[in-house]
Amino acid sequence: MKRRTGQDRSITDTWRPATRAVRGGTARSEFGETSEAIFMTSGYAYDCAGDAAARFAGEQQGMTYSRLQNPTVEMLEHRIALLEGAEACRTMATGMAAMTAVLLSQLQTGDHVVAGRAAFGSCRWLVDTLLPKFGIATTVVDARDPQQFEDAVRPETKVFFFETPANPTMDVVDLKAVCDIARARGITSVVDNAFATPALQRPMEFGADVTAYSATKMMDGQGRVLAGAVCGTKEFIDKTLLPFTRNTGPTLSAFNAWVVLKGLETLDLRIRRQSENAMKVASFLETRVPTVLYPGLPSHPQHNLAMSQMEAAGPIFAVLLDGGRTQAHGLLDGLELIDISNNIGDSRSLMTHPASTTHNSVSPEKREEMGVTEGMLRLNVGLEDPQDLIDDLDRALGKIGL
Repeated sequence: MKRRTGQDRSITDTWRPATRAVRGGTARSEFGETSEAIFMTSGYAYDCAGDAAARFAGEQQGMTYSRLQNPTVEMLEHRIALLEGAEACRTMATGMAAMTAVLLSQLQTGDHVVAGRAAFGSCRWLVDTLLPKFGIATTVVDARDPQQFEDAVRPETKVFFFETPANPTMDVVDLKAVCDIARARGITSVVDNAFATPALQRPMEFGADVTAYSATKMMDGQGRVLAGAVCGTKEFIDKTLLPFTRNTGPTLSAFNAWVVLKGLETLDLRIRRQSENAMKVASFLETRVPTVLYPGLPSHPQHNLAMSQMEAAGPIFAVLLDGGRTQAHGLLDGLELIDISNNIGDSRSLMTHPASTTHNSVSPEKREEMGVTEGMLRLNVGLEDPQDLIDDLDRALGKIGL
């Protein structure tokens, strides 16, 4: 019996997203396993010395070292690329390894980056602290206004870097407008799409050159492992990103790749149900707290734009309280079901105070510029019954007098 050991891209490209999430990238061994195998090996053997030389010279297909290739990791990379609609993908050990690699691999002293002001705290650290150490200039703009990207461009501008929706302010960026500006000037647009994933938003369909992910989040989706991914053209992945990652070593383990592969099988189901749950919880909170920032709500200032780019609004949103850190911490301490945790994308509901956790490394002045206030809380809505989540929040709000 003939066993399928690989996939024909001309066929897989015709598959719809749900099929790609379950089947994409699968490469079976001679044993014909239905679930992807975990190849726990650091190195590979060769039939002869000539084969080893040919592989290292790039003249023969095959594995050389798991810092460079691993069958399980490659299956994940093929699957994410199919979901993204990208020519290629390279995975890494963490989301921040992916963000760091995608920037440093293409930038050098004298270059300039325009970045969105609202971003995960570590991403802002890259822009504000790390890149300038290498002589790479940065300009931070309000990414909600495409004109600010246009106005910030210099002759040496090489990259636009932004998140949409942004962490944790839920700012939404007009993907087509900003990516069109970049394309017209030969600038590479890099979009952090972790909040939406390719299940809800595919930035490349709006002109983005590169997408980057913390696959730790919705792609794994159950708070188990760390992983990151970068998608782009084959030329960008092979000629720009790969030389950086092969020599610096932010390698994703085969086991973590296998876990994320399993997570992707249910990504579409999970993120859509979590989006439905988030809408119900956000609608309740909107009646009880001063401000809820959720792109799925008509009250969000960029609701129409978000819904034109996203298939659903995702599981994450922000809540703004008037009582600062004291009131925000009081609400967290009053929770009994929802966990206090700084992670997102989990199937469990999690809530955190960004100013004292995920954005603690950002100065108070920069947090204010980003819109991360002392009264802001970020909620990841999970797969629990939304009424149980509402009841938990109702009790916690009552404890702080709201």
